[in-house]
Amino acid sequence: MAEGTMGQVVALCHEEGVRLDPARLRGLVADVGRGAAAGITGLALEEMARRLARMEEHYQGGETRQIRRHALALSRRAGTVGMTSLARVAGDVATCAGRGDMVAFAATWTRLHRITDRSLSALHALRNGHG
Repeated sequence: MAEGTMGQVVALCHEEGVRLDPARLRGLVADVGRGAAAGITGLALEEMARRLARMEEHYQGGETRQIRRHALALSRRAGTVGMTSLARVAGDVATCAGRGDMVAFAATWTRLHRITDRSLSALHALRNGHG
């Protein structure tokens, strides 16, 4: 190691891409119409927000069984509106919570928060015609 390199701290930023399935949203629009699809998507977003809030409460209380239940429901709902990354990560959180693997759970829990923020931004952009 070169002299002078010890003790240097480098901040690493992890940019994680999200996957949305626009075909799922187009299929929803084709099945029920634009207005109804917007309503369904809006209700799904509200439900996901409620589930995430409940998961946070259960996380603070150390209630992994309840986290697992909400994470599975979140995964299903995210899948219905084409939020495939969010669905997958919520499923991973449920798996880790179910196994009681708290190290993996902590990592997937943190990842869920990153993916949620990015997925919601991507979905709003797609719904507004910017994606």
